[in-house]
Amino acid sequence: MKNINLFLILSIFFLLGMAPGCTKLDEEVYDRIPVDQFGNTTKQINALVGPVYRTLKDVWNTNDYYFSISEFTSDMAINPTRKGGDGWEGGWGKEMTQHTWTPESYIGIAFTMSYKNIGICNKILSIVEESDILNKEQVLAEIKGVRAYWYYMLLDYYGNVPIVTDFKDLDLPETKTRKEVYEFVLSELNEIKDKVRSDVSSESYGKATKGFVYTLLAKMYLNAMVWNPDGGEKWQECIDACNEVMSLPYILEPNWKLNFAVHNETSREIIFPVVFSTPDGGNYVAQMTLHYLDPIALGLNIEGWNMVCAMPDYVKAYDPEDKRLGWSFLTGPMLDPATGEVLITAHGRPLIHTVDITMKYAIDADGWGQVEQEEGARIAKWEFEKGLSGHSQNDFAIFRLADIYLMKAEALVRSSGDNTEATRLVNEIRKRAFDDPSKLKSSVTLDDIYQERRFELAWEMTSRQDMIRFGTYLNGVPGWRGPSPEKCLLFPIPTEAMDANPKLIQNAGY
Repeated sequence: MKNINLFLILSIFFLLGMAPGCTKLDEEVYDRIPVDQFGNTTKQINALVGPVYRTLKDVWNTNDYYFSISEFTSDMAINPTRKGGDGWEGGWGKEMTQHTWTPESYIGIAFTMSYKNIGICNKILSIVEESDILNKEQVLAEIKGVRAYWYYMLLDYYGNVPIVTDFKDLDLPETKTRKEVYEFVLSELNEIKDKVRSDVSSESYGKATKGFVYTLLAKMYLNAMVWNPDGGEKWQECIDACNEVMSLPYILEPNWKLNFAVHNETSREIIFPVVFSTPDGGNYVAQMTLHYLDPIALGLNIEGWNMVCAMPDYVKAYDPEDKRLGWSFLTGPMLDPATGEVLITAHGRPLIHTVDITMKYAIDADGWGQVEQEEGARIAKWEFEKGLSGHSQNDFAIFRLADIYLMKAEALVRSSGDNTEATRLVNEIRKRAFDDPSKLKSSVTLDDIYQERRFELAWEMTSRQDMIRFGTYLNGVPGWRGPSPEKCLLFPIPTEAMDANPKLIQNAGY
């Protein structure tokens, strides 16, 4: 076996703050092992590749990154300013809701973070390329798969971005067109699709597998007319990719809630998750959404930040008989378990989470103001673990099989394909949500599928992408913003990046 620079490996783990115990992937720290023996076991390989998968935590677990710029800029969620000024945070919630961001806004943090994570992928990729570790071809494919995912995110949100693949290349990269980035991601996925593992098991959970690669390909083809319109429609390619995923042993879990349970790693619906564990900086969705006093009512020993809640009209669009309404949103009175009485906020108001949110204090010239502390439906999709005293360990499914069903149904309808099959796919999802069989569809339309995606995938970072594809993203949201200019279909390249690299080109309109 060729020597691996073990010092470099350990430098990655510790100097970058990426100690290997970062997922539930049996990673260990190796500091006393002969260099020429490293990479001979699955655990050692997991230790080496672990930091690559750890980068995925930045997708979901931070309010400044992709969760916020997906959901807060859509009509799904909002981070309102609360009475007294809580939640203002420099006005980034207002900017995202009103589509008034600039290159200096928080909106650019995700851009910078993405390239940090691409750098981690490239660094470990260079180590593996120079080694003879066990299952080298598969390991390289996994790393390239995660890197392709980060470029997919940049393609979606920023469009025209640099492509950096060589860790040792110190030259400043130049901007590539959205078409070039699209073609790069496609080529990377097609290169690795037959090299990654194809099993659906506890051993492959949380890793870049065949299911992950073909799901990402389906996303690429589904959005082809937005991201690469010159290349033409790719509906059949999307259908084919979905069929590849559906041929694997994933299932629509009969118990919908299992996908969001504390120990949802047992779900066979989840295709590609962000893996969280409490000791290693877990999932803090509970902190992001809960009111300061909600933990008392829910039996949690955590601090709520009273930030994220749902847009009222999004919640009101649900059929009252749709069980996902109660499964996805926390509303109603929050009771003190010691007294059975409704908790009272610091402003002397009963802690009753309403669907409606009304700006009524300190309203500025743009129509943005402060709302009551308790207003807004909160995130309830991920199970709250009783007695939780830190971050939760619920994994976040970046991709799950329900999305595959809906993508295939959409591609079938858009291509005037088999509507019977499209309707069956949508109804398979609706069967979990309704007890009344009359709620099933007899023939689905494109709007039916759009709405079903909203009901099924609330909070799962699909809103912005879906709205753009369906042509609703630039529409006004009554009470919150008017129509938006076309430039808002892409976010600006942050000024900090532009200043550091004169080869970058700003997106149109900024």
